[in-house]
Amino acid sequence: MNDQAVLILHGLILAILLATFLCLGLNLLVFRTLRPGLTPVSHGPVSILIPARDEERNIGGCFGSLIRQDYPDYEVLVLDDNSTDRTAEIVRGLGAGNPRYRLITGQPLPEGWTGKNWACHQLSQAATGDWLVFTDADTIHAPGAITAIVAQAANERADLLSAWPRLVTVTLGEKLIIPVLHVVALGWFPIAFARLLQAFPRFAALLPEKMVRACGGANGQCILFRRAAYDRIGGHAAVRDHIVEDVALGREVARRIPAGMCLRNCDAHPIMDCRMYRSFREVCDGFTKNAHASFEGNIFLWVMVGGLQFIVFFLPFILLLIPSQFHFALVEVALIYLYRVILTLRMRTTWTGCILHPIGHFLAMAIGIRSWINTSGAGVQWKGRTYHPSFPQA
Repeated sequence: MNDQAVLILHGLILAILLATFLCLGLNLLVFRTLRPGLTPVSHGPVSILIPARDEERNIGGCFGSLIRQDYPDYEVLVLDDNSTDRTAEIVRGLGAGNPRYRLITGQPLPEGWTGKNWACHQLSQAATGDWLVFTDADTIHAPGAITAIVAQAANERADLLSAWPRLVTVTLGEKLIIPVLHVVALGWFPIAFARLLQAFPRFAALLPEKMVRACGGANGQCILFRRAAYDRIGGHAAVRDHIVEDVALGREVARRIPAGMCLRNCDAHPIMDCRMYRSFREVCDGFTKNAHASFEGNIFLWVMVGGLQFIVFFLPFILLLIPSQFHFALVEVALIYLYRVILTLRMRTTWTGCILHPIGHFLAMAIGIRSWINTSGAGVQWKGRTYHPSFPQA
C-alpha cells in the first residue's frame, strides 16, 4: 500500500470515528435517564402487557416485579403463547388473589404473523388502559419503574416512549456480544436527529418520507404507547410479519412526525434490568433472528453498515500488526477504546466486552453474515417457529 493510499484509509477511519463520537454525544444529550423515587401520580390507567412463550425461567422475576408497582392505576396482563413449560403455572401462583392481573391463553398463530406480534396484538385487544406498556418477559422492573416511565411520557407528550434497560450479562458470550448493541445503536442511530425533526415538524414535512421514517426506532424490551397513538398507527397488526417489531413500530410513529406524532427513546438502566440471553448459542440465535431483518431488505444499507463496522471498529486492530501502520492504528484503537469506555460507564454494561472489543465485534459481524444467509434462505428459527421475513418498504 503506497503512502497516499495509507493516508486516505486512515483519514477515512478517523473521519468516521469522529462522526461516530459526534453522533454519540448528540444522542446522549437527548437520551434522558429515567430514575425511581418519583411521587406516584396517575396520568390515566395503564395496562402492562407481557407476551410469554416458554418463559418459566424469566416470568417469575418479571411478573413479580410488575405486580408490586407503586403506580396508582394499573393492570398486568400476561399472554401465555402456547407455552410447553410452567410459564402459566408460575403466573397463576404469583398472581393468586391479586385483582390487578389477568392471564390470557393465546390463540393459534395465524398465517402472516410473527409470534410476538400476534401475542402483543391479543394483549392490546384485552387491555383497558389509556397507556399500553409492552414489556418482554426477561425484564425486571424496580418498584417505581412504571411511575417513572408514564410520567416521562406524559411530560414530553410522547406517543411512543421506548425505555432501554440495563443489559445484564453473565456468560462470556453475552459479555462479548450484547454490548455491541450500544456500540451500533447509540453511535450510528439518529436519535438526536429524530428529536430535531419532532421539534420542527414543518421541516420534517419537506423531507422524503423514507428519510423521516428511517429516523424511527425503539427497543422492544419495554415500549409505552398512548392508546390513541397505538390505534392510530394500526398497532402490532400494522407490522404483523416484521421480525424486528420494535424498530418497525418506531418507524411507523416516525413517519408521522410531520403530522405531530412524538417518539422518545430513554435510558432506563436505573429502573429496569434485562438479561436477553443466557448462553453464547442463545446470543447467536437471537441476533441472527434480528440483525438482517432490521434493515428491511435494504441490501445496500446492510452492506454499507457492515462494511463501515469492519473498517472503523475492527480493521485498526489488524493494522496494529503492520509496522508501517502502527502509529496511525494506535491512535484509532485508542479512540475506539475511549468510545467503549464512555458507553460502558454510561450504560452500566460489562467491562469484559469493552476490554475484549475486537473479539466481540468480530463475533457480532459473523452473526450478521449468518443472519443474512439464514433470512435469505431457509429462514430463522425462534422458540420452535420458523420465520421467512418479508420486508415492507415505506
